[in-house]
Amino acid sequence: MKGDATGLRGTFPGHPRPFHLTFTDNNIYTPMGAFPDGTRTRADLAVVAERVLILPSTTLPSAPRRHTHTSMARRRFLPLKKSSPFADQQFDGCTGDFRTLVPSIGDQEQLRDVRGVVVNEGTVRRRLQETNLTPRRPATGPKLTAAHRQARLRFAREHLNWTLDHWMPLLFSDETRICLNGKDGRGRVYRRPGKRFAQCCIDERVSYGGGSCMIWGGISVEERTEAVFIVEAARGRNRRSLTAAWYVGEILADHVVPYAGFVGDQSMLMHDNAKPHTARITREYLVEVRLRVLEWPACSPDLNPIEHLWDELKRRVRAGVPVGTSIPELMVAVEEEWHNIPQERIVNLSCSLI
Repeated sequence: MKGDATGLRGTFPGHPRPFHLTFTDNNIYTPMGAFPDGTRTRADLAVVAERVLILPSTTLPSAPRRHTHTSMARRRFLPLKKSSPFADQQFDGCTGDFRTLVPSIGDQEQLRDVRGVVVNEGTVRRRLQETNLTPRRPATGPKLTAAHRQARLRFAREHLNWTLDHWMPLLFSDETRICLNGKDGRGRVYRRPGKRFAQCCIDERVSYGGGSCMIWGGISVEERTEAVFIVEAARGRNRRSLTAAWYVGEILADHVVPYAGFVGDQSMLMHDNAKPHTARITREYLVEVRLRVLEWPACSPDLNPIEHLWDELKRRVRAGVPVGTSIPELMVAVEEEWHNIPQERIVNLSCSLI
């Protein structure tokens, strides 16, 4: 078989009669005369060129379109080779060894929309596996806009050279909600094949976690505050929500300001951009008591070391014996485990910012 700029010429094994395939402007090969087996259609030609002539799939970009063979009731799709359009960088979400969060069905739709190629979903998975791209559970994070990313970068550059002495007078604070029957997704079950829905292999869930309690806490290199339970803070429907007035009267006045007096003039408060923290009454109170506040980028809970402490606290509560079965028992367990966390753990979390 020989090729040139106008087409391909050659013979089939066992058939002395030559054939000639010409290349048209539409990038389609058309037979000049009948093949030895009588095939004439574009679909027949695609199959012959792919399987007999061993041409790559890119040679026939329009062949994988929808078609019905005269002797087959089902559609026929060409196998996608490594030299196919799927291997182009146009369909790579990232460079290097990573790829964006796009399932195989998403790649299939991209190929169909951009190239007009219909590819089986299983073929997409196999080609991804050949490039060492295997499915994994994605990491979670806040949804960031361009402005959020710029603010986070600016924050990182401003505090790049901070040492432990700079972070020491800073009080990291935040709120979290702990459910009575909360799940963190870390649980695993060991089972045999086909036993996925066995009763002993089902992780039973309760609506809304079976009840919850919301707490506030603050940590620093030297000390931590008391765990403050936010119960009946509001007078509306949700009696466990945080309001600006309650935040000022029960948290700032009773816990943050005394801590600032203990640290000295260098004390600084870190809280996120939640509405109770940025309300006018809160800002006026902070100015009145002359308490400095660290400017924190929006949508950046992953930068706050106390988030890791919340995770450890919840794991300790779930691992407690006996396990709480009511909200009052849950509150007792939370307060006990909050004080049982070693201060060295908090110091290590603060050092992670250096």
